Amino acid sequence: MATKPPTGDPVQDAPRVEPAQHAAAGLPAVAHSLRIAQRQMGVARAARTLLKVNQKDGFDCPGCAWPEGDKRHTAEFCENGAKAVAEEATLRRVTPDFFAAHPVADLAERSGYWLGQQGRITQPVYLPEGADRYEAVTWERAFEIVAEELRALDSPDEALFYTSGRTSNEAAFLLQLFAREFGTNNLPDCSNMCHESSGSALTETIGVGKGSVSLEDLHHADLIIVAGQNPGTNHPRMLSALEKAKSAGARIISVNPLPEAGMERFKNPQTPHGMLRGTPLNDLFLQIRIGGDQALFRLLNKLILATEGAVDEAFVEAHTHGFEEFAAAAAEADWEETLTATGLDRAAVEQALEMVLASERTVVCWAMGLTQHKHSVPTIREVVNFLLLRGNIGRPGAGVCPVRGHSNVQGDRTMGIFERPAPAFLDALDKEFGITSPRHHGYDVVRSIRALRDGDAKVFFAMGGNFVAATPDTEVTEAAMRTARLTVHVSTKLNRSHAVTGTRALILPTLGRTDKDVQATGRQFVTVEDSMSMVHASRGNLTPASPHLLSEPAIVARLARAVLGPGSATPWEEFERDYATIRDRISRVVPGFENFNARVAHPGGFTLPHAPRDSRRFPTATGKANFTAAPVEFPELPEGRLLLQTLRSHDQYNTTVYGLDDRYRGIKGGRRVVLVHPDDATALGLADGAYTDLVSEWKDGSERRAPGFRVVHYPTARGCAAAYYPETNVLVPLDSTADTSNTPASKSVVVRFEHTGRPHPGDAH
Repeated sequence: MATKPPTGDPVQDAPRVEPAQHAAAGLPAVAHSLRIAQRQMGVARAARTLLKVNQKDGFDCPGCAWPEGDKRHTAEFCENGAKAVAEEATLRRVTPDFFAAHPVADLAERSGYWLGQQGRITQPVYLPEGADRYEAVTWERAFEIVAEELRALDSPDEALFYTSGRTSNEAAFLLQLFAREFGTNNLPDCSNMCHESSGSALTETIGVGKGSVSLEDLHHADLIIVAGQNPGTNHPRMLSALEKAKSAGARIISVNPLPEAGMERFKNPQTPHGMLRGTPLNDLFLQIRIGGDQALFRLLNKLILATEGAVDEAFVEAHTHGFEEFAAAAAEADWEETLTATGLDRAAVEQALEMVLASERTVVCWAMGLTQHKHSVPTIREVVNFLLLRGNIGRPGAGVCPVRGHSNVQGDRTMGIFERPAPAFLDALDKEFGITSPRHHGYDVVRSIRALRDGDAKVFFAMGGNFVAATPDTEVTEAAMRTARLTVHVSTKLNRSHAVTGTRALILPTLGRTDKDVQATGRQFVTVEDSMSMVHASRGNLTPASPHLLSEPAIVARLARAVLGPGSATPWEEFERDYATIRDRISRVVPGFENFNARVAHPGGFTLPHAPRDSRRFPTATGKANFTAAPVEFPELPEGRLLLQTLRSHDQYNTTVYGLDDRYRGIKGGRRVVLVHPDDATALGLADGAYTDLVSEWKDGSERRAPGFRVVHYPTARGCAAAYYPETNVLVPLDSTADTSNTPASKSVVVRFEHTGRPHPGDAH
């Protein structure tokens, strides 16, 4: 049977620490998945639901964006996917009675874990001005409230429309259409906080801001470099692809400041051998200092250039631009500087070079460990330089592989959720709908927070997500959010953002991926795009948690009708009745979606075009793939400080916390821990088990403090530390962002330690 939600927050004052594990998945992952599923759904519902995850006739996992192959397993999900599904398909419910019993001030004192464990929200609720708790409200009145506030704005640019990566293609397309018909490009999204750096670098260098590889390319690669990524926790099904590549002869280099169990050994629960022994994945582990990746790839590029016959000269001549300037910059790479920046020894770099030179087909995968630094964009451009040198873009078994996080974050951007849209997209949108979209750029996430703080934005509307917990500089962000006249969240479950409100606030409950979606014309499906540009259908199979829920497309359509009124010629009501009509419009606006309805009807969907991958055509400003030559950067530490990266535990997905353990790292029963190398800890006087405050240092002179963290001696790279977000987002300055992309630099925070001797009294995030 399913269990009831916790009534009180669990105590996290004394997390226990056990030895870290050296293998991922296997029987423990299966057991943990089933235990969580049973607790949230009960046995029968769990079986009925999990067997539909990532199936061609089922629903797309609401977790990560890792793709599925054409041939699916019966159980086509990972441990964290099972957790994500269980949390959404839970039998627990949050009713108006819950809100009557819990004032907003009470919710604000609860942990994110406790809030999420309460269950699915069943009715729209409203926090009136001056009230201390949410109350039930009709959908009609909810849309009237939003319309009142939006119409009262002095400019459409005083409204912000945020999108989470869970949002379907259909809902995302409608939201950006509504925002632009309303008159703004203020469409910040979660990509601004994660792979914006990837998109910026790839668009400039190869002309397409997405990865260029397929699953088949990974399976046939000679060498796979996994940099700044922890697949075992963040994208566990990727381990199966790496295992398959290994079985075909691939070698794997992992570049990471932390050893990760999934890259050490993968115990595939789909096979007897996997369950018993598993497969070692790493051939070489480069334990790099945080932020040293650009220096590493620059030196490798210098060494490739110096090796006779190593450069694919025919490819470089025919398909690239800027080689001479790049080569001159690479020639300046210095061994001593590189070893300082990376913390590596010369032998390790030379071993990596040998593996690179022996490979005819190389893939580089990366995630937040590369994208959340001041110099993230030049770092990723250097990765592209590395691949271009040997012709490793646009041929089978090779290419760039930025591994996206949330399940449709890439699709939302494709649908036009972008504060800086291409003129060609706006031209096509205007032609299709007879509107005039604004051409000036809108606000991204960081600029949206500043706009709220400075009084330049007054209405915040979020399609999913947990904005205040996902964003940097928590105290600044929460204070900014409280200045809004209205905050609106389209949500399935409670989270921290519902407790940090404007003068008025609404929570609008929506269908999840697991829910059946029935509209006036019958049962509907939505579509998503995975990390490798595959677009496919998603169909929920469960009766919705409440008859009062609306789908995301229905919410946007009804909101648009309420705000724009009869003056809008857009057929919003038709879009709500039949999602196929939305896809028809997408097919005429978004390149690559021609005949959308017919193509997505094919089981497994279709792959979007990608010019560099498909034909070695590079739609850049030069018409070729661009080598670049940025100066090498890496963080420098003052004496007595460490460089902190924020990261996930194994019991969380983005800001959703499923539990209080991090099984692979040996952490039990708490999240306020900081991982520090034993030698650094000794030098700083940090005993294992001691409690300390983390204080970040930034050029504005402000003190940002995360109190009461238990020190854990852990084999991090020297000079580096790690701790979980969102608890440590308070340490990330709002203005500490990546050049070009403006992504928060959450992976390189300079911190000092102030001894307190006591744990934190509670965790409100």
